[in-house]
Amino acid sequence: MSDPTRSMDTKIVAIANQKGGVGKTTTTINLAASLVAEGMRVLIIDLDPQGNASTGLGIEGSAREYTTYELLLDDVALSDVILNTQTDGLNIVPATVDLSSADIELMSNEKRSFLLHDALRQPLMDEYEFDYILIDCPPSLNLLTVNAMVASHSVLVPLQSEFFALEGLSQLMLTIREVRQTANPDLRIEGVVLTMFDARNNLSQQVENDARENLGDIVFQTKIPRNVRVSEAPSFAVPVLNYDPLSKGAKAYGDLAREVIAKNARLSA
Repeated sequence: MSDPTRSMDTKIVAIANQKGGVGKTTTTINLAASLVAEGMRVLIIDLDPQGNASTGLGIEGSAREYTTYELLLDDVALSDVILNTQTDGLNIVPATVDLSSADIELMSNEKRSFLLHDALRQPLMDEYEFDYILIDCPPSLNLLTVNAMVASHSVLVPLQSEFFALEGLSQLMLTIREVRQTANPDLRIEGVVLTMFDARNNLSQQVENDARENLGDIVFQTKIPRNVRVSEAPSFAVPVLNYDPLSKGAKAYGDLAREVIAKNARLSA
């Protein structure tokens, strides 16, 4: 039985943006791998029915007997849903398309917004000694994303460096505010990270200027460049740090990991 009041040293971060194609899964995988490279133990929760984080880390469909669907809706042991990846120190709870029906099934559950919160606070979780849990959210503001926000300490928002990038953020911020008011008063913004950034492109520069002007210091200093190595790595089922550690993409995610660690060190000091 879970104990929702138990304190946790593990930092839980939801990686969310209701827009698709902004780099949520790419950021989840590569930030996780970069945190591991900094000596952290990390768990990814694949909460997207597409299961791209699972595929991108080499988890075959046949290995996904128990998934986030069972974690939320069935009484399965954590040891059955947490899988190893090819990267030591990086684990994952995978997803399959079964998760696409979870939103409807959650509606009839009285604790529908707290299921992931409670699942991640089972006493057995302490045995894994994770430093970070990163939740790869679906590209919508549905009950799965609300579950992620209720379960998390903070939300990290990937923001694609393109026209209209800031327009969708108002709805996301409204959702975060509602979760604070109703279920998780301590939820904060981990930060906004600019993705697919092209320093040679005036539009990318304009998006950065607008983001920093409107959002201030919640925008990370690190920018994730548009980089072919980052795009290629998932087809080899590894993070870019494993695929090409000297690439600009690998360096950028390393910088982001160190920025996240430093920010959390300041907050806990």
